[in-house]
Amino acid sequence: MSLASSQQKIFLRLVAALRPHWRRDQNLPGRIQELFAANRAFGSRDRRLYRELLYTTLRYLPWVDPLLDSDPDRAAQSVAWLAADLPATRAYRAELVRDWPPCPASVAAKAAHLQANLPALLPEWVVRHCPEAAQPAELDALHSRASLWLRLQATDAAAIASVLAEFTAAGWAFRRSELLPSAVELLTEADVTRTKSWLQGLIEVQDLGSQLILESVGIAPGDRWLDACAGAGGKTLQLAGLLGPRGHVAATDIRPAALRELEIRATRAGLANIAVLAGPATELYDGVLVDAPCTGSGTWRRSPHLKWTTTPGQITHAAGVQLGLLAQSAALVRPGGRLIYATCSLSRMENEDVVTAFLTQHPGFSPEPFARTFGFAPHAGGFAILPARHNTDGFFVASLRRR
Repeated sequence: MSLASSQQKIFLRLVAALRPHWRRDQNLPGRIQELFAANRAFGSRDRRLYRELLYTTLRYLPWVDPLLDSDPDRAAQSVAWLAADLPATRAYRAELVRDWPPCPASVAAKAAHLQANLPALLPEWVVRHCPEAAQPAELDALHSRASLWLRLQATDAAAIASVLAEFTAAGWAFRRSELLPSAVELLTEADVTRTKSWLQGLIEVQDLGSQLILESVGIAPGDRWLDACAGAGGKTLQLAGLLGPRGHVAATDIRPAALRELEIRATRAGLANIAVLAGPATELYDGVLVDAPCTGSGTWRRSPHLKWTTTPGQITHAAGVQLGLLAQSAALVRPGGRLIYATCSLSRMENEDVVTAFLTQHPGFSPEPFARTFGFAPHAGGFAILPARHNTDGFFVASLRRR
């Protein structure tokens, strides 16, 4: 038996173990990690291979799932063909699909090669909540592997040059974003947490779309802000940098572990203008950022299992929580101050509908013009950052001003 044939059998066994769970378990990545841990013979390259194959299966689940019963070998071949061409997958793909044509980027072209009239790759509700997601360019982007974007925490030219020199010395291909000089796309699979640049706090992992949120609203240096849903602090660190040393960010979250991670990251970055609050915020701020918890449809490139485990009922529940968070945070905005609402959701129920409901209930707030929109069209006080235009995850941002 060839190595690729053996790997195919292991892949199908992993699929069989996951199959009962992949339409209901939102922690499917954790389950995958448990399977890897239980197979102690797996090396790092094995884990990269099977992770890519499993995530490809989840991206194209309506196409792959029926084949697992009728023709598992064909299912494995289809997944190998659809998977990204990576160092870990290259030999496996070359063996299994050596007679197949190169896999095109277009979902329509992929479907034409595999079979006519394949099922839709998006849940039915998505077309109602975000019609743009079904358009060819967005559909292609949502079914491609997400890029690794970094944010340069360093601002002076010498520090930036040292970061890029380290990448070059490691043989890592990268490109600077044309939109933001602080954004760098790493074009090589690499563990940036082992770099000197990471340890010195000169870089952070942050998707370009996430970086665009704060860059769009026009942060005034020297202001005092609250990050009301800070989590582990990706946007908190970016906000602190935009505010500068005379500005200040207070951060709060209901998850203590996330805030501890934020403190570690802030210390590593040398940012002294961040304070983690021990309890709820009680004072007024020049600006409040509500990066609200959501159902995460904007992250489907990284977390394709969420396509099949997210329900319209969960979206309705999330929208109610988001509206409550906005109302709670609005009371902490000083007169004349800013309220920024953001999600990583594609659903209009979690985005425009929440903002519209909030403005109806809080007439003291009104939409604020954006400093930059990066080619997207504002509507109802905000705009969606769709993946295809700038190779990002999906996000939504609204900018409001208290009168």
